[in-house]
Amino acid sequence: MRDDIFVLDSLVHALNWDESNWADPVAAKASVDAAAYTAAHQGSPDYDLPRELFVRDWTVDDSANLLFRESMTSVGVFNPQPLFVFKDGQTSVEKAYEAVRKYPTRFIGTYAAIDPLRDGWERYLEEQVEGLDPLGLKLYPASWQEDGARTWALNDPKVAFPVFEKALLLGIRHIAIHKALPIGPMEYRGAFGPSDVEGAAAHFPEIDFEIVHGGMSFVEETAWLLAKFPNVFVNLENMNIVVARRPRTFAKILLGLLHVGGNAIYERLQWGTGTFQFHPRPCIEAMLDFEFPEDLLEDTGLYHPVEQITWENKRDIMGRTFARRHGLDIERLKADLAGDEFARPPGAPLPEPYSTLDWMRR
Repeated sequence: MRDDIFVLDSLVHALNWDESNWADPVAAKASVDAAAYTAAHQGSPDYDLPRELFVRDWTVDDSANLLFRESMTSVGVFNPQPLFVFKDGQTSVEKAYEAVRKYPTRFIGTYAAIDPLRDGWERYLEEQVEGLDPLGLKLYPASWQEDGARTWALNDPKVAFPVFEKALLLGIRHIAIHKALPIGPMEYRGAFGPSDVEGAAAHFPEIDFEIVHGGMSFVEETAWLLAKFPNVFVNLENMNIVVARRPRTFAKILLGLLHVGGNAIYERLQWGTGTFQFHPRPCIEAMLDFEFPEDLLEDTGLYHPVEQITWENKRDIMGRTFARRHGLDIERLKADLAGDEFARPPGAPLPEPYSTLDWMRR
């Protein structure tokens, strides 16, 4: 059954954690410290990655090898970041160009990335649309500039709505917004809560809004957004770590997301890992093995019971939901992989963790 599930990682980075890339030492260090601790405590000596190996400028090749050689991931969608506590945004747009150029059968597309509070975002978005033909647009609700952090809201007619209108003019109908996980010990005035998604989803029903990290916090608000708006989706990035390390906690969060809208919400959840805080292999294996504890199912479901997760639900989460949203043909994607440099003979074991990365072989 495992081999029959097509794994599409809808959120892939190549993160630059190196100290030379820190633009805001306070926020960047806090982000690095948290991620490095997670990487070093994956629950197995085979996967634990000490800080001195983790805190580096991860390359596109690293991302490709980790995903496509060392895990069951078939294809990924590369996401640059406009996270300017890091000088290059943390995953540079240049890396997105490199990813789709070097590995077009595996990195099947990218999202664009802008900061709408920075001058020139319109031109920058146009350049990315021309050069990358992106599948969507990635945004953060906070902007880091020389005078400090500023925030904006998705329901702001002066800041957000011009971005959505410009995206539609350029053919972009899928927008991912980072929520639920603040970056660093700074005042963000509620910007990482999801309540402003309501205004965006209501005023722009032709756009799909993808709440990245949905469920990591604000579960009840997110559940109501999913129940009310058919154009709201959740990207499970970082929840992949929870299912690998704390499956019962993952069960409670997932049931919280399903609590209002019920079983139909399975079709609006999509798999994403962010790649580097946790090795993708144990995350995928944990998700494929996952079932709800029966005692939790007994008390869940506001209007009607939530059913035990099925293989069909997992197929949706692990690839079909994203493919449907973006008009991608999974069978064609499978055919494109045949015989490429990452293809593994049937029954061949996966390599040892990190063994395919250049810096581990040196």
